[in-house]
Amino acid sequence: MNSKSYFAHETAVIDDPCIIGDGVKIWHFSHIMPYCIIGDNCNIGQNVVISPDVELGKNVKVQNNVSIYTGVICEDDVFLGPSMVFTNVINPRSAINRRGDYQKTTVKKGATIGANATVVCGHDIGEYAFIGAGAVVTKNIPAYALVVGNPSKQIGWMSEYGHQLEFNDENIAICPESNEKYLLEHNNVRKLTK
Repeated sequence: MNSKSYFAHETAVIDDPCIIGDGVKIWHFSHIMPYCIIGDNCNIGQNVVISPDVELGKNVKVQNNVSIYTGVICEDDVFLGPSMVFTNVINPRSAINRRGDYQKTTVKKGATIGANATVVCGHDIGEYAFIGAGAVVTKNIPAYALVVGNPSKQIGWMSEYGHQLEFNDENIAICPESNEKYLLEHNNVRKLTK
């Protein structure tokens, strides 16, 4: 473990070695396993399990009862809703050891995964994508996509501020909160610079 300044509730279990950034909060009954990297200002809710070798960027918010398994990387500003879960083996069996078969999943900067959603391993979540509550992700999700359901289906696009985007005839949308503009072309969205 490192000597940075962070808070851990007395019931939290933190295994050595791991790296925990400044300003991190780790709440009741959570378990941080060895070789994890947790960036500055993350908030780890109650009853969270972070398995070995997981990496969390800065300002990641992990709500209560979340399991983050080996093979997962969350970039900066990711939000993981209550009781959502990642998998890391595509075909688990109790009697067969598949520890060498863990698949990678990357959640890109600013993405949100809603409560009780499941992300099946080996599928990446694009920047600022929004995964609705209860969705089951079984494929890669593009940046800014809004997906819901089981299996998840894209139903729209979201701004960086978390508002559904409405595109005009010129394929331009404006976020109602930030007034930032977005362009939809070739079934991809990107934010336009000022």
